[in-house]
Amino acid sequence: MTKPLSLFTTERMYVFAGKMVKPCFILALMVILAALTVGFIIAPVDATQGNSYRILYIHVTCAWMAMLLYVVIAVYCALGLITQNRLWPMIAAALAPTGCLMAFLSLWTGSLWGRPTWGAYWVWDARLTSALILFFFYLGYIALQNAIPDWRRADKACAVIGVVGVINVPIVYFSVQWWNTLHQGASITSSGSSIHPMMLTALLLMVAGFWLYTFAVTFARLRSIILERDKNQPWAQELAIKGEL
Repeated sequence: MTKPLSLFTTERMYVFAGKMVKPCFILALMVILAALTVGFIIAPVDATQGNSYRILYIHVTCAWMAMLLYVVIAVYCALGLITQNRLWPMIAAALAPTGCLMAFLSLWTGSLWGRPTWGAYWVWDARLTSALILFFFYLGYIALQNAIPDWRRADKACAVIGVVGVINVPIVYFSVQWWNTLHQGASITSSGSSIHPMMLTALLLMVAGFWLYTFAVTFARLRSIILERDKNQPWAQELAIKGEL
């Protein structure tokens, strides 16, 4: 019987991910260094916040990534439940630690920016509280994934957290519009941007760099997950004999 041509098998994804890890890491390093150069050296000083605004290049990017990655995780969780393809929950599990890291960094860098700007490291406004809840959803997903020995049961249980938790993402995003918060409104909308072009360039470069980093670490982590679950499969044992694992 011939093997399916689809990429969406664990064997083919393992090989594909292995080819993508190194290029993504190298590109991520290059783009992030370019973003830091533009954002921290070339971009002008903000008229009201001075140089303290520069941490927002990291803070805003991490906040965007934390929200978007949770949406992606929820999609893969739903696909896993619908199609019963075991690769989808593996990808979700591989994405979760990076999303959790982004959520933590967004909270941490936000507090560093908030101290000189608001006079406090933390305030219980809608945006910060909902962002903290998003971080807890990530922690819950990862903890549950590691607490259940049977990966089939773990995937189904985590899928519930993934699908239910995604409800919090629009709350995080629209909180500044729905409630009175200390956060300013969006500077980048569908109608354009209100920030300096050089600042926008640095921000977009940082976003691209963080996505490349996410691809790299997710591919690396996905290979470990696939190998752990398929270690007894003939293709994995064949690669082990060849020394290609």
